[in-house]
Amino acid sequence: MADSTPTYNNRFFAELFGTFVLVFSVGGATLFATIFGSTQSGYNGAGYLGVALALGLSVVAAMFAVGGISGGHFNPAVTLGMAISRRFAWRDVLGYIVAQLIGGLIASSLLYLVAMFGPEGLLTFLVGNGFGANGFGEASVPPLQFALVPVIIMTVVASAILVWVFLGATDKTSSNGLAPIAVGFTLVVVGIISVPVSGGAINPALSIATAIYGGQLALAQLWVFILFPIVGGLIAGLTYGPLFGRSVKKAESLSAAAKSTAVAPAAAVKKPAAKKPAAKKPAARTTATKK
Repeated sequence: MADSTPTYNNRFFAELFGTFVLVFSVGGATLFATIFGSTQSGYNGAGYLGVALALGLSVVAAMFAVGGISGGHFNPAVTLGMAISRRFAWRDVLGYIVAQLIGGLIASSLLYLVAMFGPEGLLTFLVGNGFGANGFGEASVPPLQFALVPVIIMTVVASAILVWVFLGATDKTSSNGLAPIAVGFTLVVVGIISVPVSGGAINPALSIATAIYGGQLALAQLWVFILFPIVGGLIAGLTYGPLFGRSVKKAESLSAAAKSTAVAPAAAVKKPAAKKPAAKKPAARTTATKK
């Protein structure tokens, strides 16, 4: 029987594909679904809820599709949070992040092509408004336009919540098969909160992919949306065990206990040795007494 364990290349392309789905969905919703009216006067239409739903549901779909291959990170902050919590190998971190960045850039480039061949003036409008990139101050989402400090706070907290949920949902003791739903719905909720503040900046791969086409201001502010999601992810990775009692040692002991109580396969069960019939004792000889 062939080995079904995913190779490193399988995992690499799974992360690339999942991040592509995420960025293409969220970027498309931000760029096209939120523009309302022929005047292209601002981001309305589907609004914040539409972008948050695109964010969460795209991750649900991608995790169900390829999460079993790569783990379904699709976000450098998640990968680093998993690694620092000792739930992911450090040697694979760089490869995962490269895959995520490539997947995001392919998605944003395709969206750029769609806008290029769209209605006249659409591409100029989108690039002039940052091409859906995250931002603060004058580059923040109108009409609130939060300054740097609240954007940093929101980004760190929202990223930490995502990684805490991801760690909990993918724990060996959690319900099997429900991790994509837990993570996806968390992204919907976090997106509703964070999109009006920072554009929903909790994924450096998404932030980089959109800022590439967002102009000088988007690129100048990009460092915030690379650094602080990672800070939030690392905080969650470092504190998940101490806060929730899920240390690596304890997880291993629970896993061992589960294995010891599991029913052994039929082939592995040793049949008790058949008892040999007891040897019959020779009958005692009686000596007749002659009189």
